[in-house]
Amino acid sequence: MSALDTLSLSARHGRAGMFARLIDAMTLWNDARLTRRALARLSDRELNDIGLTRADIDCIGR
Repeated sequence: MSALDTLSLSARHGRAGMFARLIDAMTLWNDARLTRRALARLSDRELNDIGLTRADIDCIGR
């Protein structure tokens, strides 16, 4: 992960900047996907304990 962070900080011009933005977007998408997956595994009671419903899971990260 630190290699991606270094790339996104050091390469912000031209094609390198576009590539860094693409990597950043993919990283954010994957983080949201993993979060939705983890939340989907929780029971309804566990979701209620953290103030969420099953319908809320689909809205996370979009």
